[in-house]
Order: sequence, then structure tokens, then C-alpha cells
Amino acid sequence: MAMTLYTVLAAVVVSCFTSTVAAADKPHIVFIVADDLGWNDVGWINPDIQTPTLDRLARDGVILNSSYVLPLCSPSRNCFMSGKFPYHTGLQDNVVFIEQPKYMPADIITIPQRLKTLGYDTHMVGKWHLGFCNLKYTPTYRGFDTFMGYYAGMEDYFTHVRDELADYYGYDFRNMTEVYKDAQGEYSTYVFVKRAIDIIMNHDKSKPMYLYLPFQAVHGPLQVPAKYSDRYSHIHDLDRMVYSGMVSALDDAVYNITTVLEDLGFMDNLLLVFTTDNGGLPFAGGNNWPLRGGKTTLWEGGTRGAGFVYSKTLLKKRGYTHPGMFHAVDWYPTLLDIAGGDSSKLDIDGMSQVDMILNGGSSIRNEFVYNIYDDHYAAALRWGDLKLIVGDPGYAGWYPPAGSDIDGSAMDDSPSDSVMLFNIRADPTEHHDISKDNPTLVNFLLQMLALKNATRVPAMDPPSDPRSNPVNFNGVWSPGWC
Repeated sequence: MAMTLYTVLAAVVVSCFTSTVAAADKPHIVFIVADDLGWNDVGWINPDIQTPTLDRLARDGVILNSSYVLPLCSPSRNCFMSGKFPYHTGLQDNVVFIEQPKYMPADIITIPQRLKTLGYDTHMVGKWHLGFCNLKYTPTYRGFDTFMGYYAGMEDYFTHVRDELADYYGYDFRNMTEVYKDAQGEYSTYVFVKRAIDIIMNHDKSKPMYLYLPFQAVHGPLQVPAKYSDRYSHIHDLDRMVYSGMVSALDDAVYNITTVLEDLGFMDNLLLVFTTDNGGLPFAGGNNWPLRGGKTTLWEGGTRGAGFVYSKTLLKKRGYTHPGMFHAVDWYPTLLDIAGGDSSKLDIDGMSQVDMILNGGSSIRNEFVYNIYDDHYAAALRWGDLKLIVGDPGYAGWYPPAGSDIDGSAMDDSPSDSVMLFNIRADPTEHHDISKDNPTLVNFLLQMLALKNATRVPAMDPPSDPRSNPVNFNGVWSPGWC
């Protein structure tokens, strides 16, 4: 067990409570997102990664073995917030770059907005990455009662300054809508844990709580306190060593948060969701072995996400791995219905999977679109066990963990054909293209994809706007320029 400052803090606070207030009838919901976490970067899949808390929660809950996300950060967060595929919201191409006037459309009703109508207090701690050029696109204007974190996609974990890959230099950290300078010099995972614990300790348990926790970890830049990377000193690849330490720091964070939830009685009526937002980046410490590809690609390594659900009381069946198909857009209606809402008449792409999640029933999803890009035609479609890929899905290799005995150089990652077909159940690592042996199936799926493509809205891809320059806002990345 991880014993840190936050565990001690929680124990002190718990001692001040003389009685436990009855939990709200509606379940509390904690939704944790790990950023750029690879398929092979969690202990319940890869025992070389030290994640005892995540492993325990996963194995005591329901491991989701076929849970799909988008290949990149902003598109997946769009799914969590809107319940819509990004090719239906204009966010299908790339991410929201920090200098772009790009955002999740303002007419979308988000999941926290829905939950607020059901009596929930809604809180966000962490990374937004769905646009900030105008205040109306930021978290506290999209359904969250409180927000602490950063607006853009990446920054230094300690200084909270973003300059890499951007033409300008600026600080990006907020408490509500105000610049929060107290975070300077403190590792973001620590900042987010303290804020999450503060929210939990001060929550009125007569009301249900929705806590959205999209951590910065384990996205680049690769940074972590040495006590975590030291656990992996046997790994000689520096990126993999630091990255692995970042995963363990995240695991400690989840330990401290769940300890407080347990001690204050929240766990008696709580659903915890854990998911990545996309696959790991094999060139920056992440690993998706044995899956093909990684972050930014339409291969399974970029889109099949490590994840689970946990609850002490709500899950009728626990301690197993569910093979059923689940997509990031399904969280919206599933959580809404678990919270006592009604998703049945909503105009969204998500499907309510309450029976699958709570009861261990079969998935009601049989198909989904991995993505349909606008800036270069590439797309992928899943129908049952079959996966159709059209165009260039991205880098195509298989990448063994750094330092392993597996010789990845022997694997063929030569350029792919423009149309490919795989049976994911029989061939989850996408080694065997069966398109030439199944022309009728390929034509059928191409027609299905064409129908999906006909519903695609134009991608939002505005140029960088010089008005975003932090020099215009006292050195801080800020709204107010679109």
C-alpha cells in the first residue's frame, strides 16, 4: 500500500467525523482518465508495471477487455462529454491545438449538464483539452460546478508552462476561471490528488457527486519524482523507466483518493470508472504490446483501451473480465441511466450499457466507427468481429516493451494496402489481412462505411490565431480571443 502525505491527511480529517452521514440515493460517480496510457502499461495486463491499487480495483470489479477509445486526446474527451462520435461534432481531425480557436460545439449538452438536472454536484480536476478560446467553451460553462486544472493538451508537470510544439510561451493552470499560481513547482499528479480529496471531504453527502478526474499522467513530457522512476532502475531505456514511474505515481494517486472515499463512506454507493483516452505512444515510453500500432493510429494499439469499472455495491457480478464491445461514447448514456436519468430519446451515438456494466449482461453494441478523418481520407469500421480499414491507419509496427527479449525487428510492418480486413476475435494483433479472401464482405462493409461517412460533419481545423499569444494575457494561456 502506498502511504503518502495524502493518506495521512485523510486519516486526520476522518478522525474529525463522529458519525457517517447516509449516502445519497443516487450513486456517486468517479470517472478517472489516464492520458496516453498503453494497453501494456497496467499491472493487471503486464506484471512488470507496479500498479497495485489499479490492479486490485480492476480484479475486484469488471475489467473491460474490448473497451474502445479514439486514437487521440481531444476526440476521446469529446466522446466522454458528448456521447457523440467526433466525426459528428467536427473534432475528428487531430487534437485541439493550444493556438487554435477550436472547441467542442457550444450546443452540445454535456454529461455533467445532464447530471446536474438529476441533482448531482459536478466537479472536474485535471486536463480539459476541448477548447478555451472563449470562456463559454471552458469547464465551468459546460456543466461543472468547479474546475481545477489546465485548458490545453500538454505542459510541464512542475512549472505548468506550455511552450513545446507551440510558438508562444505561457502558463496554463486554473482554479475555476482564475489563474492558479499556487500550483507552480508542484507535480501535477500531487496537485490533482489534493484537490480531489478536498472536494470529497467537503461534499454534502445528501447530494450525489460526479467527479471527473482526467489526469495529466502519463502524457509527455516524461517527468516524475525520482522515488517513482527509481522503482524501475532495472529498465535501461530512460523513457520507459520514467514513464513506468509516472504510471506508479498515478496508481498512488488513485490509492489516496479511494482511501478517502472508503473512509468517508462514499464507496458504499459509488461507481468508479477507469479508462485511458487512447493507446500509448511507443516512441515516448508507452507500450501496447502485443497490439499493433499506438497513439494516433487506427490500429488496435491506438484504440483498444485499458479500463475497468469498480463498485462495492452496484455491480451484481464482480471479479471477472468482460469481453463485450464497449465504446467511449457509451459512457454518457450508461452513466446517465445509472444516475436515474433516461437516455433513450437522446440524439447521441452512445448506447446505454447498464446491463453489461452492472449485471454482466451481453454488450448491446455490435458495431462502431473507429474514426473517419477529414484532412486525409482514412477510416476504420468495426462490425462484429470484423474490422475494415480504409486508407492509411498510421504507423503499423508491433513494439515490444523496451528491454524485453522479444525481437520486434522480425515483424513485418511494411506499407499496408488501401483496404484491409481483419477478424479481431481470431487475430487481435492484426497480423493477417483477410480482405483478398473475402471480397463480398469487404464490399458490404465499404457500403456500410459510406453510409456512416454520409453523416460526417466537416472537421473543425482553423489556423493558429496570433490573438491567443499569452503575451496578450500577462503570460497566461487564456480565453477571450475568439
